[in-house]
Amino acid sequence: MSTLKVALYLLVFPGFLFQSGFSTWLEWLDRKLYARMQNRRGPLYTGWSGMMQPVADIIKLLSKEDITPANADKGAFAFMPLLSLASVVTAGLYIPVWHLSRFNSFEGDIVVVAYLLAIPSFALFLAGWFSVSPYSLLGGTRVLTQLFAYEVPFFLALLTPAVMAGSWKLAAIAAYPWASGNWWVLPVQVIAFCVALLTLQAKLERVPFDIPEAETEVVGGPLTEYSGKKLALFRLQKDILMYVGSALVACVFLGGFGGGLWLGVVQLVVKTSFVVALLSVVRAACARIRIDQIVTFSWRWLAPASVVQFLIVLLIKASGAAQ
Repeated sequence: MSTLKVALYLLVFPGFLFQSGFSTWLEWLDRKLYARMQNRRGPLYTGWSGMMQPVADIIKLLSKEDITPANADKGAFAFMPLLSLASVVTAGLYIPVWHLSRFNSFEGDIVVVAYLLAIPSFALFLAGWFSVSPYSLLGGTRVLTQLFAYEVPFFLALLTPAVMAGSWKLAAIAAYPWASGNWWVLPVQVIAFCVALLTLQAKLERVPFDIPEAETEVVGGPLTEYSGKKLALFRLQKDILMYVGSALVACVFLGGFGGGLWLGVVQLVVKTSFVVALLSVVRAACARIRIDQIVTFSWRWLAPASVVQFLIVLLIKASGAAQ
């Protein structure tokens, strides 16, 4: 029975099938909200209200010809989409919803998730590097430059609720406001929440942080030479990354997904959708900024803001107000 539960956990929920299905639904939600904020209709014809359009897009890519550039490193070129997808799917298994064990819930698992979510950026850089295309190389360089800008504020923002809860375990961090009765710590961490939201937007390379794949400048950035199945894997990886990143932010800043399996699933869907809706608002409200502006904004504003939030939490803990 335990083997069956592990198999269901890895393959069905919250494993690959759930992540794939729910992440494509989140993409549809994002595209719909983004379109409505621009007075457009968004996906409309494939499925009810266009709900199956992201799935249709991936299926269409899977059916297209898969071309590898003649001068590319063929092994690395083919491996990068798999590495990127595997890292985000594995990160999603640590979101504390169901069947917590010593393998997927332990002290320090928040660091493991943050590490796994950083791998896709490195894989994207290497994908551009091994493509041996000037557009891909330039896009890959921008990916790495942007990574060094947002990753530190993102880590600091995630560690703020960990310090407040006195634990590096996601399940304990999510349960802390309710188990301790200190529910007021959630609004106290609003600065870290905003930093985490903006840095997650940068990690997803969405407007205004989409400079690595700016179509008007570098065609498709690191993925310029990718097509067919490999591009479909990158597309799916980006959707799952949006789900896992949003679920992680909801877990540590919005009180997690407790209350049993079914209530946990409902909370996961609602809270993750809420975070994605906020990301859509940022995407619709802002215009693309230059790579130097991204670095300046991250180090001049996001990093100091996360440090200030960190100090506020330390003062609260030192005062004994949150035990």
